Amino acid sequence: MGLKVVSSAIISFSLLLLLASTAKAQSNGVFDVTKYGGKEDITEALNNAWKDACASTNPSKVLIPSGTYSLRQVTLAGPCKAAIELQVDGILKAPVDPNQLSGGHWVDFSHVDQLTLSGSGTFDGQGSVAWSKSTCSKDKNCEGFPMNIRFDFITNGLVRDITTRDSKNFHVNVLGCKNLTFQHFTVTAPAESINTDGIHIGRSTGIYIIDSKIGTGDDCISVGDGTEELHVTGVTCGPGHGISVGSLGRYPNEKPVSGIFVKNCTISNTANGVRIKSWPDLYGGVASNMHFEDIVMNNVQNPILLDQVYCPWNQCSLKAPSKVKISDVSFKNIRGTSATPVAVKLACSSGIPCEKVELADINLVYSGSEGPAKSQCSNVKPIISGIMSASGC
Repeated sequence: MGLKVVSSAIISFSLLLLLASTAKAQSNGVFDVTKYGGKEDITEALNNAWKDACASTNPSKVLIPSGTYSLRQVTLAGPCKAAIELQVDGILKAPVDPNQLSGGHWVDFSHVDQLTLSGSGTFDGQGSVAWSKSTCSKDKNCEGFPMNIRFDFITNGLVRDITTRDSKNFHVNVLGCKNLTFQHFTVTAPAESINTDGIHIGRSTGIYIIDSKIGTGDDCISVGDGTEELHVTGVTCGPGHGISVGSLGRYPNEKPVSGIFVKNCTISNTANGVRIKSWPDLYGGVASNMHFEDIVMNNVQNPILLDQVYCPWNQCSLKAPSKVKISDVSFKNIRGTSATPVAVKLACSSGIPCEKVELADINLVYSGSEGPAKSQCSNVKPIISGIMSASGC
């Protein structure tokens, strides 16, 4: 009997110590990683702080204060018992060696409802070593390096004021998410960085990218299959490859793309402007209800491009046309300067010609020796209205 009493007392004392430790680590619902022992490397501290915050039945916040920290690979997973916020005010540095990161990511947010990622901080992927080793500029089947941030199956989320820098691969990958907003979000990497798409979205619904600045070495925003209701507003893009839907039709069983709205954006010094692209001679798909409006182009190559013979590195078959059906597309009030004589190119599939494509108030100027600006159209009969500075279609 005495042993049982002593044992119970020890257990109760241990529980009190645990509760006291947790209480010390969090104050008013804020779980500060530095109170969990986080100093130079905060990986374990962040995991523990997230675990405690996620278990809270009240809305909670995990705080990474100002400072510079090393962070190894982490997965911050739900479901959590209440809304949760990660406020990053410091600079987080990824391992330089991509081999230290497995599974394609550095930081992964997974299966969380009511997630907020906020703060003035930076996710620094330290990607320059990885870019020097990458074969992705030459090989379509290259092995991709880890992405800076993944959002997998997030619902009702907000990402604001955060910066992602020099990712080894895509900066952000959005998969299976619903109602996720990026606001005042910054992506920065050199123009020569390889395969560093800013934000890639796939199989997600209700994604909003608002008042954000993206400059990188690949697409500022890329849209994969299964994306519905994507709203891009007030984004500045450049350097990079523009804002792209696709590439589509590369894999079997791709889901339809629908409801893409890109408005009030500025694109500067990029390899493309607004673009829709699909592979020839591979797999079918559907992309419809896509609208690009009030876009300013500054020295942009291929400002308006619908490319259904997309064939990077010439590593694809041109024996048959693209099997992706594209319809209900509009380009309206697109103005500025083109860096290429062909300012508008609509190259649709000869097997499934595009339908319901509209060009309205296109005022693009090319001042080079091959000017003025031209347009080229194949396998499509666009509806043209208002200004059309690029003649040909």
